[in-house]
Amino acid sequence: MLYALPAPAFWLGVWQLCAFLVDRRLAGKGNELLLPYPLSVWNALASMAGTGEFWATIFFSLGRIALGLTCGIVIGAALAALTCASPWADRLLSPAIRVVRAAPVASFILLVLLWTGRNHVPAVISATMVVPVVWDNLSRGIQAMDRKLLELAQCYRFSRWKTVTLLYLPALRPYILTALTTATGLAWKSGVAAEVLCLPEPSLGQRIYYTKYYLDIPELFAWTAATVALSMVLERLLRACLARWGRGWGT
Repeated sequence: MLYALPAPAFWLGVWQLCAFLVDRRLAGKGNELLLPYPLSVWNALASMAGTGEFWATIFFSLGRIALGLTCGIVIGAALAALTCASPWADRLLSPAIRVVRAAPVASFILLVLLWTGRNHVPAVISATMVVPVVWDNLSRGIQAMDRKLLELAQCYRFSRWKTVTLLYLPALRPYILTALTTATGLAWKSGVAAEVLCLPEPSLGQRIYYTKYYLDIPELFAWTAATVALSMVLERLLRACLARWGRGWGT
């Protein structure tokens, strides 16, 4: 674990030095409005973490984004199976999915905000951003399947469930891992961005917006640090769960 300490320590030192230089430049006036010291941010974070409101905010944001992530994974997987099974479905749906992937997230946030309540926007946006990622990875995995193995499964009259569990899942394992890890980070970032714009109550995005609005910069840094740390923890947990689950698929 010690090998991981030098990099964070280095960047904390850079942050401390930059804050000190800003403080010197402003002669101690207004430093906290531009670049607060790491200790100021830590004190703000520790103060917030001792309140139930802090944990309720995290819980509600996690719930919205997790719902969107789950829906996006299911829809993306279904679309991948459909477009790979039917050329007509591929011609019809692939352009629309690519348009969604290329369109700015902010445009979708504003459109969804017009069509639905603000509390539903983060989940919808997270799902919308996840679908193209899952579809693209699984489509490439399905197309790369060994056709001889599928023909062999037909000769031995494998059921669909047996074909999926014994052939498709092991072959698609690297594509599934890539899709889920990428989708999780994207869902989290787009979901929090949606919260910043539509301000559901309570949410991480709402807190980030209000701290910026009231120029409480140490608290702004603290909420941002909490958001980043939570994203990293979730990604590590997901990787660990997928690695453990994937051991049963074989190589």
